[in-house]
Amino acid sequence: MKVGIIKEGKTPPDKRVPFSPQQCEILVKEFGINLVVQPSPIRCFKDEEYQNAGITLQEDLSDCDVLFGVKEVRKEDLIPEKKYFFFSHTIKEQPYNKSLLQTLLAKKIQMIDYECLQHSDGQRILGFGRHAGIVGSYNALLAWGQRTKTFELKPANLCEDMMEIKLELQKIKLANIKIVLTGNGRVAQGAMELLELAGVTKVQPEEYIKGSFDTAVYTQMRCHNYYTLNNEEEFSYAHFYKNSKDYKVGFLPYLNPSDIFISCHYWDNESPVLFNVSDCNAPNFNTKVIADITCDIQGSVPTTLRSTTISDPLFGFDPKTNSEVGSFDKGAITVMAVDNLPCELPKDASMDFGEALIKNIIPELLNTDQNNIINRASICVDGELNSYYSYLKSYAS
Repeated sequence: MKVGIIKEGKTPPDKRVPFSPQQCEILVKEFGINLVVQPSPIRCFKDEEYQNAGITLQEDLSDCDVLFGVKEVRKEDLIPEKKYFFFSHTIKEQPYNKSLLQTLLAKKIQMIDYECLQHSDGQRILGFGRHAGIVGSYNALLAWGQRTKTFELKPANLCEDMMEIKLELQKIKLANIKIVLTGNGRVAQGAMELLELAGVTKVQPEEYIKGSFDTAVYTQMRCHNYYTLNNEEEFSYAHFYKNSKDYKVGFLPYLNPSDIFISCHYWDNESPVLFNVSDCNAPNFNTKVIADITCDIQGSVPTTLRSTTISDPLFGFDPKTNSEVGSFDKGAITVMAVDNLPCELPKDASMDFGEALIKNIIPELLNTDQNNIINRASICVDGELNSYYSYLKSYAS
């Protein structure tokens, strides 16, 4: 088996990689894999770092059996009848990638989508969620410092790695502000990790809305904290996931007293939104910064009018006119809605990702997928949709 790491071709460029140079060295020496890397001028790890780790650089990857990337591969770069690993963004029938899936089928490629690699209990194996949470939470504090003119943080994408992020956090001066955070997955865990590093204390939701504090605090909200059935029955996650439209939302008691809201939850478009724009005009609405890591445009967080970019991460939302204004205009809510946050810490995000690949996927790849993990994540094989993804037939036609 010969494995190739492709260069990322999507625009805007993505600096992340599936494996760091040191991880490639492990794949060669400990797993006996014949591995080559396609040269790239944009990676967070330079070509010379791979060469110094003993890895061969090779432009033409047509002799490889398996190819690893990160983001969608450009249609013109796809090599027929190969096995590819990358995020395809097709399983939700995304319109912008319809032609990509059609090309994958036409070229008889086995497309393994990272998003679909799961443990036997259905939990995802891979993802960049932790670093999305870390950077999103960092950006929330960056925006707060700029808005209040109390401190200045170096943008995350200009920091070398997580070590430099930690050094930047030493600049933070926080009064007794209150931060509400939603979610319980990898994104939320990453966001809370950053807040803890910044010296923000966690308190329980009940204490959060009733108490006053001498230091900066945050609380973590899960669905059962702010969604209830109309008939007041005890909350059931199984029931909620199937019938979320039947629930009513009670998020405002936690949002109103908050200075910052960090959104890390997963949201289904049938679920009630967390609040309405009109709620932002109430006299007791205090929130000044919203970091929407979920970044569902005009979704559960209605102040998210659009996504933002790494180079220009903030905009202002005027709740009186329901329109975009300057980031720090009087009466505006400062909104952060970067939709590719892990790209701001590409080295750390890549190393975490590669570690999970080596632990969970490489053994399956070398042992004929004995746990059926790779097959279940294969969107298409030999020009046909995998049975698990037959629902994509009309989308791909």
